[in-house]
Amino acid sequence: MEISYAVLLFLIGFIGSFLSGMLGIGGAIVKYPMLLMIPTFFGFEGLTGHEVSGISALDVLFISIAGVIGFRKGGYLNKSLITTMGISILIGTFMGSFGSQKLTEAQINIVYGILALLAAIMMFIPNKKIDDIPLNEVTFNKPLAGTLAFIVGVSSGIVGAGGGFLLIPIMLLILRIPTRMTIASSLAITFISSIAGSLGKILTGQVAYLPAFIVIIAGLIAAPFGTKISKKMNTSLLQGILAVLILSTALKIWIDIL
Repeated sequence: MEISYAVLLFLIGFIGSFLSGMLGIGGAIVKYPMLLMIPTFFGFEGLTGHEVSGISALDVLFISIAGVIGFRKGGYLNKSLITTMGISILIGTFMGSFGSQKLTEAQINIVYGILALLAAIMMFIPNKKIDDIPLNEVTFNKPLAGTLAFIVGVSSGIVGAGGGFLLIPIMLLILRIPTRMTIASSLAITFISSIAGSLGKILTGQVAYLPAFIVIIAGLIAAPFGTKISKKMNTSLLQGILAVLILSTALKIWIDIL
């Protein structure tokens, strides 16, 4: 592998994971299009959709747990929410990840485009007064949470994502979870999801290990910095950044697909 190519992969991993730690997403929403498009833009041999989804799955596994560690204090991790959605998403993600070997490159990209577009639309719907709810008084509909997590797991498992970019708008808009608790808890759920996602990608031979290693190392360095900044930022600003980020990546993918 050329040194310049390795440096490029490192930068992609660093930028994506910094945003991941700051916004509570596993990073796949950012890194999937970056890994798919940026190397070829600079004249390097492109990664396939299967390889990118495999790298994303392993990357999310390591980066999400780094983010959880950053949020372990402050009461932001809702154990009931994490358990309920974590078990459902674990099952769904393994099914989607294992079954993704039968899909074409174009089909995987279309699944990503649909997920990102749905997440973007949901993020722009206003959430009224959810951050006024005390953290120790947060309640949610468990059957609904489990069902939605399973659906997210199947679809995100296909593209190697942990599902954080879909979990966040679902938790904010439908389950009515405060923003900081949503960001912290979604990272924990994403970590659980990525265990199944990584296993499915490894068993079906969809992982390019050297690029994955470089992206993961960069991410482990960057994610804690993003987490520290997240704790100091206004929650409305966090939601706005995430909404714009998801929308821009969704539009780019659909432009390429069409």
